[in-house]
Amino acid sequence: MMRSRTVSTSAGVIAAIGMLAASGCNFAPHYERPKLDGGDKFKEAVHGDAGTEGWQLADPRDAALRGNWWELYGDPTLNELEERVAKSNQTVLAAAANYRAARAMVQQAEASFFPTVSLDPSVTRSRSSASVETLGGASVAGGATGGAIGTGGATGTAGGATGTTTSTTAASVSGSVKPHTIYSLPVEASYQIDLWGSIRNTVAQDRFSAQASAATLANTLLSTQTTLAQDYFQLRIADEERRVLDSTLEDYQVNLHLVQTLYKNGVDSDEDLAQAQTQLQSAMAQATDLGVTRATFEHAIAVLIGVPPSSFSLPYAHFNQTLPLVPVSVPADLIERRPDIAAAERQVAASNAAIGIARAAFFPTLSLTGSAGYESTALSQLLKWPNRFWSVGPDLAQTLFDGGAHRAALAQARATNDADAANYRQTVLSALQGVEDNLASLRILSQELVQEHDAAVSAQRAVELSVVRYRNGVDSYVNVITAQNAFLSAREAEVQVQLRQLTASVNLINNLGGGWSTYQWQKTEKLAQQTSPESAKPPQSTATGVPNPPPMPANEIKPDDLLKQNQEVMGGPAPASP
Repeated sequence: MMRSRTVSTSAGVIAAIGMLAASGCNFAPHYERPKLDGGDKFKEAVHGDAGTEGWQLADPRDAALRGNWWELYGDPTLNELEERVAKSNQTVLAAAANYRAARAMVQQAEASFFPTVSLDPSVTRSRSSASVETLGGASVAGGATGGAIGTGGATGTAGGATGTTTSTTAASVSGSVKPHTIYSLPVEASYQIDLWGSIRNTVAQDRFSAQASAATLANTLLSTQTTLAQDYFQLRIADEERRVLDSTLEDYQVNLHLVQTLYKNGVDSDEDLAQAQTQLQSAMAQATDLGVTRATFEHAIAVLIGVPPSSFSLPYAHFNQTLPLVPVSVPADLIERRPDIAAAERQVAASNAAIGIARAAFFPTLSLTGSAGYESTALSQLLKWPNRFWSVGPDLAQTLFDGGAHRAALAQARATNDADAANYRQTVLSALQGVEDNLASLRILSQELVQEHDAAVSAQRAVELSVVRYRNGVDSYVNVITAQNAFLSAREAEVQVQLRQLTASVNLINNLGGGWSTYQWQKTEKLAQQTSPESAKPPQSTATGVPNPPPMPANEIKPDDLLKQNQEVMGGPAPASP
């Protein structure tokens, strides 16, 4: 009956502790997203001819960006390359692995909600020292002996008793110091009662950190896809510049033939001939140098899609890229659509939970421990019912003095939360700045492109007139060289403005979140779970022996019509390039 009452008492203690844990406190401050006024519209998003500026107001929301934002450019090669980024880019794979590690930390923290149960069987063989075993028994025997000798008539009896006592003690000591074996099969359990929300806040902190890691994965993927698109367009612009230079070389060769003909007829000087040859050779060197630029971007694209540069090549393709319309919404939507903003906001929430953990450290920790099992000196008797044992009870621990460590930890947690909140606001401001910058770039570059095109047309007309005047002996060949160099510079400037437009367009999509939103947490997390080094084995391109830069189709080179007419007038084909 006594044992029954003890068990009932322990059960009552456990029930009371459970009720106390269920109504435990949470010392984390109430969390609210840091406030920041981003305005109701973008300054540079003025109403106008959006078709020439490369963006449009996303109203209604159906016009917003979607996940595969690169499909706006309508380039099948770019689409195929972008699809490979999520599967094989090593930076994206690392971000996915970091998310899985953060998710595992959440599961590890959630395990603290449950008791820890362990099985600890043991076999112990031991022998005690005789002097240790006689510390209590021998002293008692000695005292009894002295008392018996001091008594008169009872000396004999006492002496007999003394002899008997000494003999029994010696036999007891002799038996206890013999080696013996103890077999033990205990099951131990421990459980920390979350009275002050320390465990709950730890789980919350790790969960917010995991969400921040998922947003970081989305931001890494978006940044990598953006870089790939920019490198791809720069490679195509390099091909376009090469086409311009090759066409210019054809013109220069026609001019050289004209100078050679006039020189042979005694009309022109050898100085003009040398200048024409210098002009042609300089343009050839400039065209050759473009191979370095193209190779650099081709190698960068190979690394971005996770293949060795030696096994990847892109053939020449005619540049015919139009500027797509990028939908632009209000600044408040950036908070939902930018993964880096989402990651920064989740870090604020995580550091807010850390304040609750630091506050809970000021209060005592209550744990419930228990053990039960069997113990015996004979293995065959181990599981007998009389050899059972058990124990259960609470454990309350409170730090009485720590030299201000807990107070300093709380101050650190609050300061970290303030820093994370400031970083969040700065991330939002930087995002707003990026959108404004690229909106302004698209608006201004659309005007600049028209101006550069008009300048190229005027430069072309100047070349035609200078060639006619030179052929008729009115102007020197220096004027022809000057006009042709101006025409080449105008054409190259026009191509560079097109590149800047495309780059600003891609950057604007990146600054708008690329179609991602906080409603796609599960999609991003699923991507991280599916992405692993084992599954990321992209197909290898067979580019062995492909020249860089690749050959250009002959029909891509179109010399100036007037120069071709001059060539026909002078008779005979232009000389081959030296």
